[in-house]
Amino acid sequence: MDSSPIIELRHVSRAYTVGRERIAALRDMSLTINQGEIVAITGPSGSGKSTLLQLIGCLDQPTSGEIIINGKAVQHLSDRALSQVRRATIGFIFQSFYLQPFLKLKDNIAVPAMFSSQEPDDIRNRVTDLLTQVGLSDRVDHFPRELSGGQIQRAAIARALMNQPAILLADEPTGNLDSSNSQAIVDLFKNIREKLGTTIIIVTHNPEIAAQTDRTIVLKDGVII
Repeated sequence: MDSSPIIELRHVSRAYTVGRERIAALRDMSLTINQGEIVAITGPSGSGKSTLLQLIGCLDQPTSGEIIINGKAVQHLSDRALSQVRRATIGFIFQSFYLQPFLKLKDNIAVPAMFSSQEPDDIRNRVTDLLTQVGLSDRVDHFPRELSGGQIQRAAIARALMNQPAILLADEPTGNLDSSNSQAIVDLFKNIREKLGTTIIIVTHNPEIAAQTDRTIVLKDGVII
């Protein structure tokens, strides 16, 4: 595993104003994640896990501090530039999957490439390779309603890998799955890291999932404990 940093937070804080109250979601957080690590982020509800993931994913901006993603400082980038960073560098996996119900699986997987410069044949070949990698090569023409929960989550992982991101962010990816399917997802993450060198960050409440990662970051009240 490469020991070079791919994600750096330097004295990052994020505060929100709700009515007249100012709420500190993250407080003076410094953190380094290296290329190829699988890292779990845990902590009670309200500890700042989702805020941290949104900042790393360039979906939000810090109130103060510096964020460096794959060598690029992102805290002062325009919305358009942030969108380019997300498209080129980051894949997202959500607990609720967000597959389009009216698209067949092969078309769902291809969605992230819609705004890229890839050739149609390259996109089709990439979709085929990804569905084989996640064990869904026999489901290419199925709609999401025809898949099990575990299959849908594997499809969501394939979709997140479509643009070959260096970083994969997973928000409670096993939250809706039973223990067998949850373990299958963790095994798939490990296989992705081994084959592609992808850095994977998993927000989870499940200690059994966290125990299988390289490192666990525990948050409480917006700080690392």
